[in-house]
Amino acid sequence: MPEKEYLGSPSPKLVLYLPHRPNGLEQLAKAPDSGELIRCNSNHWRKIVTLLAKVASPEEEWRAFRDDALFQHTALCFAPHLMNVSAWHWIGGKENLERFDIDGLNPVPLQEAPVVAIDAERQILLTPYPDYRQLNNATVGQIRAALNRRGFYSAN
Repeated sequence: MPEKEYLGSPSPKLVLYLPHRPNGLEQLAKAPDSGELIRCNSNHWRKIVTLLAKVASPEEEWRAFRDDALFQHTALCFAPHLMNVSAWHWIGGKENLERFDIDGLNPVPLQEAPVVAIDAERQILLTPYPDYRQLNNATVGQIRAALNRRGFYSAN
């Protein structure tokens, strides 16, 4: 049986690409739930899910979004290729990015947070691996501001 490569909405606004899968993915894929993902996995996955919620939440208060609606609006993808969906594609980590073969990528570093780069035309967000040490609240705020300038939070 092929490994699951995807968890979340079939039409997400934001897809986070990661090189490894959480425990219980087979069951989670049937009924995506951030709380269950956190319960079945380590603190490492709590951090990933929380950062995804902090970036994707349409409101500054991200906790309710994470707990109640995260996978209605986002997805996690474990394959080394961009999904064929009209969404923002977030690739976390340099080693993870190296798995992808993306022609014509033109990322521009954020002036306020140069560890983050955006290819606005292709809707690709490149960041360090989603961990609090590398993506602190200030950096997440800069990512949110950059996505907001590009209409991410106002798009339906």
